[in-house]
Amino acid sequence: MSPGQEGENVTRPTEPGQETAPEPATEPETETGPKTERDPDAPWLARVMHIAFFLLLGASLARFLLRHPWEDRSPWIVALSGALASLYLLGPVVGTRAAPRRIAWLSTVVAVWILLVVLAPSFAWCAVPLFYTGLRTLPARAALGLVALLTAFVVFAQVQLAHGGWDPNLIVAPPAVAAIATGVFVYSDRQAARQRALIDDLIRTRRELAAIERREGTLAERQRLSMEIHDTLAQGLSSQQMLLQAADRTWDSDPATARRHVRTAESIAERNLAEARRFVHDLAPADLAEGGGLEEALRGLAARESAAFRVDGTAVPLPERVQSALLRIAQGALANIREHAGADSAALTLSYLDDQVVLDIADDGSGFDPVEKPGGVRGHGLPAMAVRARQLGGTLTVESTPGEGTVLSAAIPLPDGPPHPASSPAPNPSAGRPPNPFSQES
Repeated sequence: MSPGQEGENVTRPTEPGQETAPEPATEPETETGPKTERDPDAPWLARVMHIAFFLLLGASLARFLLRHPWEDRSPWIVALSGALASLYLLGPVVGTRAAPRRIAWLSTVVAVWILLVVLAPSFAWCAVPLFYTGLRTLPARAALGLVALLTAFVVFAQVQLAHGGWDPNLIVAPPAVAAIATGVFVYSDRQAARQRALIDDLIRTRRELAAIERREGTLAERQRLSMEIHDTLAQGLSSQQMLLQAADRTWDSDPATARRHVRTAESIAERNLAEARRFVHDLAPADLAEGGGLEEALRGLAARESAAFRVDGTAVPLPERVQSALLRIAQGALANIREHAGADSAALTLSYLDDQVVLDIADDGSGFDPVEKPGGVRGHGLPAMAVRARQLGGTLTVESTPGEGTVLSAAIPLPDGPPHPASSPAPNPSAGRPPNPFSQES
């Protein structure tokens, strides 16, 4: 368990009748650059483009060296090819978003490629992967400008490779291919953005519906309880009041009638007490409401949380309030262990002592300093557990050391035992019970 984090949930509970603010959905991508990191197929497509680029670069260099014996520009071609390959390898390092360093990297790659195309038109078709890189990285208008620039140099290269022969395809084919590739990419990207917006809207709607259902369920339960209380306890108390008032008026003049009124009021009070106990039973924790008692409830909780459980001492009957409080403390402590402690093992020990019952929850997790509160006080778990214990005259103690686990002990006085008021010294829950099973000294 960690201070400042105990009992803290990801979903914040809302009061009934209070609007629940849904978590903001991620905005769909605009023209500032596609969110390729959200597309599971984007890394696969990027790898294909990288492989294609290096294949085209190697093929272009091989074609140049085969068609042109070693000449004055050959060292420059080889050096520029190596530089272009090295620059392209840096692409994943600088990221995929349109950040300044990504734009600077892309500008350098394009400049080196243009210089290569001017010196050796064979490198023109390396522009195809650069189309994709530009469309992924830049805003829409800038990307279209880059595509137009790359296409112009491809046309220039094709004309140079034709050696002066006129072929309309050399002028028309590269722009047409570039337009088709760009159109398909932009269409697919916009479709993906619309799908992301639809998914975000569905998630937001689902959260809102869940919040509405929770709120409606709470209001319905409140209405049910209010009607139950009105039809039973409130009506009974009203009848008792009228009967007692009638008994008071006739106490001197007609003692028999007054006693009859008192007996009737007593009968109504008995029925109201039974109804009140039924309400308490219905609102008790589900594990206790099943009738198995505290030990069975803790054993079932420990099994669900993969924790050990044992009972020390001779069991004695405990009031329902004590059983409910100890079960709630155990639930909160195990939730903290699961969420914050990073523990491999946890153990619950219920100890019946002479004058108190003690519940120990121990773990071998990361631990913390109970005095210091790093990260600020944000959680409510430990304070809520302490309040539950104090309401029953008990105490809650936490023993923890960073790196050595945590032991949380809730000590509640038994009904026949002496209470532990806040002004008196706190009892030592460690006395008379087993040590921490995860302590290095045990």
